[in-house]
Amino acid sequence: MREVNSLGELATCCRGDSLCRWAAQRLGEGNRAWASADGRALAVAGRALSTRDRLAVWGDPRSAVPLAREVLDELGPTYRPLGDRDLIDVLAAELPGLSRSGDFGWMDRTRPGPPLPATGDARWLPQSALDEASAVVAAGFPESYAQPGGPGAGRWAGARDGAGRLVAVGALAWSAPTVGLLSGIAVLPEARGRGLARQVCALLLAEALSRYGTAALMVDDDNRAALQLYRSLGLRYRPLRAAGRRERDTP
Repeated sequence: MREVNSLGELATCCRGDSLCRWAAQRLGEGNRAWASADGRALAVAGRALSTRDRLAVWGDPRSAVPLAREVLDELGPTYRPLGDRDLIDVLAAELPGLSRSGDFGWMDRTRPGPPLPATGDARWLPQSALDEASAVVAAGFPESYAQPGGPGAGRWAGARDGAGRLVAVGALAWSAPTVGLLSGIAVLPEARGRGLARQVCALLLAEALSRYGTAALMVDDDNRAALQLYRSLGLRYRPLRAAGRRERDTP
């Protein structure tokens, strides 16, 4: 294998794959990437991405398996491989100590694309509103990786109801130089069904596309409402799978 040291080279190696480009943030500043000797696979290690050490794996399984084996031996047990489901299945079958640990979706959109909807009453939130945003996340999406004021989360946006109460929020979090990640999308349960999440997402999406060129997010497969919303905003769904160390194999 050989180490990849620039974002441009990385994008060429993975044919512009947005997951790999997202994982490569801070490349050379703690995060690393490697290509297989035949150039048919790529592995990108990102520390503390959405709260976890992740290894994005891309390419032909016949090249990705030996590449991932060598990379994981070097990185240690905290790194969690993720990638297309068929590829992760092969890694879990071929690499001792790995097992499949979760399915989810990766959705992305690159400019240009279909017109974005109006942002309505969604606005960027000042620092003074983060406590309010925390209350919305706690009530509407408590398992969110992105938390107001927490590590990795950048700008938060929100929408208020007619009484001025903050009822919907979302953030750009753990964004890479060429991929803006939408995260922490939450609506108070009693305020759902009013299109407020759509307004917040439209604002975040417009910012991500303008600043980074590509917007992406992670979504649970069983969250049908979210999937419908994100598809309506022009994001494409891609099924991913993660793998982790089996408990008995983790030191």
